[in-house]
Amino acid sequence: MASPILVFDLDGTLVDTAPDLLATLGAVLPRHGVPVGADDPELRNGIGRGARHLIEFALRRAAVAFQDAEVAAMHRDFLVHYEANICVDSKLYPGLPDLFDRFERAGWSFAVCTNKPEGLSRLLLQALGIAHRFAAICGGDTFASHKPDGAHLWNTIRTASAAPRAAVMVGDSRTDLETARNARVPFVGVSFGYSPVPMADLGPDILIEGLDDLVPEALARLLKDAPMPSAAAVAAL
Repeated sequence: MASPILVFDLDGTLVDTAPDLLATLGAVLPRHGVPVGADDPELRNGIGRGARHLIEFALRRAAVAFQDAEVAAMHRDFLVHYEANICVDSKLYPGLPDLFDRFERAGWSFAVCTNKPEGLSRLLLQALGIAHRFAAICGGDTFASHKPDGAHLWNTIRTASAAPRAAVMVGDSRTDLETARNARVPFVGVSFGYSPVPMADLGPDILIEGLDDLVPEALARLLKDAPMPSAAAVAAL
């Protein structure tokens, strides 16, 4: 059997990035005349599908409409400000270093599959001192497709020189779950991320309350019991 790989979402799964993402909204959108309160707890529900989606989510919360060109300008300003302030208050979720160690001892490798741009993802993970732990870090702009397209996950696994049939995805949102389902890859859902719908209601293969709960033995059983995708499904991805 091929060596197994654990593929993580980034925001809300590996790193609590909400403080810096929402601070960027609070800094940038008022420049464009949008009265956004960065302390609005509902804004967290817009995280996980890329910066433009978060901006559009905030605009809907503020009940204001803008032309595409104006939103594009907000997006550009957001990325510039966020890059300069990417790791002010963002923090790793508890238990992550120990998780890496115990899975490495069991022969697992790691990758990141996120809709955050690849460059920003690498910058953040480098700032947090864990970029070297991943065989691949693939963002929303790395390939022609992005989550929830299953091809994003499969291409991430291939970039890490791993086998899709030996992969498990870990994420915090419906987008992550749909990505894993579309790729025919088992899915572990975390309860502590940014999903507006409780992860327990989304039906992950395994639900964890914290990273300390994730152990190689459980995922080995999950892979053993998972149905193998058909040749046609593999070709389609």
